[in-house]
Amino acid sequence: MEIFAHEPAGFEGCLVAVEVDIRRGIPGIDLVGLAAGAVREARERVRVSVNNSGFRFPQDRVLINLAPSDLPKAGSSYDLPIALAILVKAGLLPESGRPVLALGELTLEGQVRPVRAVLPAVVAGLAAGIRDFVVPEANLEEAQAPGKGSVHALSRLNRAVTIFEAIRTGRSKAVTAPRRRGCVNGEADFDEMRGHVAMKRSLQVAAAGRHNILLFGPPGSGKTMAAARFTGILPDLAEQEAMEAASLRSLAGDFPRESFITGRPPFRSPHHTATLEGMTGGGRVLKPGEISLAHRGVLFLDEAPEFHRDVLQALREPIEEGFVSVTRAGHSARYPARFQLILAANPCLCGNLGRQGKVCVCSSTDLRQYWKKLGGPLLDRIDIRVPVEPIDPAELLSSESCTSAAMRENVTRAIRVQEQRYADMPFKRNSDMSARCVSQYCPMDDHLVRDFRVVINKLGLSSRAVHSILKVARTISDIDGCADITQDSLFEAVQYRRYGEADCFWP
Repeated sequence: MEIFAHEPAGFEGCLVAVEVDIRRGIPGIDLVGLAAGAVREARERVRVSVNNSGFRFPQDRVLINLAPSDLPKAGSSYDLPIALAILVKAGLLPESGRPVLALGELTLEGQVRPVRAVLPAVVAGLAAGIRDFVVPEANLEEAQAPGKGSVHALSRLNRAVTIFEAIRTGRSKAVTAPRRRGCVNGEADFDEMRGHVAMKRSLQVAAAGRHNILLFGPPGSGKTMAAARFTGILPDLAEQEAMEAASLRSLAGDFPRESFITGRPPFRSPHHTATLEGMTGGGRVLKPGEISLAHRGVLFLDEAPEFHRDVLQALREPIEEGFVSVTRAGHSARYPARFQLILAANPCLCGNLGRQGKVCVCSSTDLRQYWKKLGGPLLDRIDIRVPVEPIDPAELLSSESCTSAAMRENVTRAIRVQEQRYADMPFKRNSDMSARCVSQYCPMDDHLVRDFRVVINKLGLSSRAVHSILKVARTISDIDGCADITQDSLFEAVQYRRYGEADCFWP
C-alpha cells in the first residue's frame, strides 16, 4: 500500500511518496528526503500523537523517506501521511490495497488540523490515478470541489482505522462537487452611484473586452467606489476558471471557510505599501502573490502612483503573458496570473488639478515625477484612461442611476458575441487578440482608415497603442451590436486612449 503527500511547489505541485522502513535497532526516527524544519519536527509530533491516540508507536528504528528526494519539502501537512504510513507498516492500520493521498497537521493529542493547498493536492492526485483521499475535517468541502474520487474527513488520528477499513472493503462513497454560489445580492451595486454616466460606460467597455483601465481624478470623485463595484458587472466564472481561482487561494492559505467556490471573479486590492514579494509571490515557502490571487478576476491598485516603482513595473510581464515565474534561492515556481487591472490615481500630488474652485500647487516637475512612477511601458498596457470629475451635489439628488444587473446584461451580451467570434481561436476576449488577429477581426472602410491615420500622426501613437484602440473599438461595437467597427466606436476608443499619450492627464 502506498501513502502519498503533496508538496505545493508552483501551481500544480508534486506528489510525494511516503516510504517507511521499520527495523530492529536503537529506538528512533530518521527522516530523509530534503525536509525543511517543520517537516523534520514532525518526527516528535507524530510519535506523541500516535501514542496519545491509543496506538503503540514502534519501539524500533524507523526510517522515513520522502520521495523524490531532490524536491524540497516544507510545511506541516506531512504529519498525517507520515503517521498513517508508520501505522500501516507496523500493522496497526489495515492495508487498503490502494494508494491513498493524505494531508493534515497533527496535534500532540491526536487531533487533525487543517492545512493549505488541499484542492491542488486532490487535483494532482486525481491526475495521477489516486482515488482515495484523507483530509482534515475542516478541509472537506475544499477536497470535494473536483467532484471525483472518495474523500474521507478525519478529525482525530484514532478514527483512521474506520476509514482504512472502508477503503479496503470498497465502502468508500464517491463525492459530488459542492454547489457553487453565484452572483449574490450582497455585492455592492452601481445603483448606489448617481451620475458618472461616462465613467460607467467606460467600465462596461473594460468589463466586456477585459481591458485594463485607469481612473484618475480628484479625491472624492468616486474612483474607488466605482472600482469596488466592478466585479458586480462581470458574469460568473466558468467551472474551470472558478477551480483555478480557488486553487490559488488554497495555495496561499487565505481560503474563505464559509463557502468554498463562489463562482464569482476574485477582487484583490492590496495596500500601496505592498512589497514586490507580496505582489508577485515568493517568500521562504513559495506562495502565490496578489497578482495570482487576482487570476480570472480583478486587481485594483488604489493610489497607484504611491506604489513602489518596482512593484508597478513587475506587472508588465504578467499582463502580457498571463502568468508569473517566481525564483527564490534556487527554487522556482510558476503561477497563473491572467487578471484585469484597474488603476486609480489623483491627477497630481495635491489632488486639485482640474478641480473647479481649487488651486493646484504642484509644479510641472512635481507632475512629471508623480506620473513617472507609473512609467511608459506599464501605461502603454492600459487600454482605457478615464478622467473622473466630482459630481455636482444637485445631481446626486436628481440624477438617475443604473443598476449593476443592467450593466452586467450589456457586458454578458458582448462577451457572448466575442465567444462566438473566437470559437476556433485560443483566446475568447478582444483584449487577448494578437497583432495578426487585429487586422482580421477589426476591419474598417477606407474612409475610416484615413481618419484614423490622422489621429495616429497627431497623437504620435505607438504600434501597441494603435492595436489597443482597435481592440477597444471592437469591444464598443460589440456592446452596441455592430458587426464592424464604426466611426463612433473608433473615436470613442481614441478618447479613452488619448490621456497620457502626450503627457496630458487632464483636458
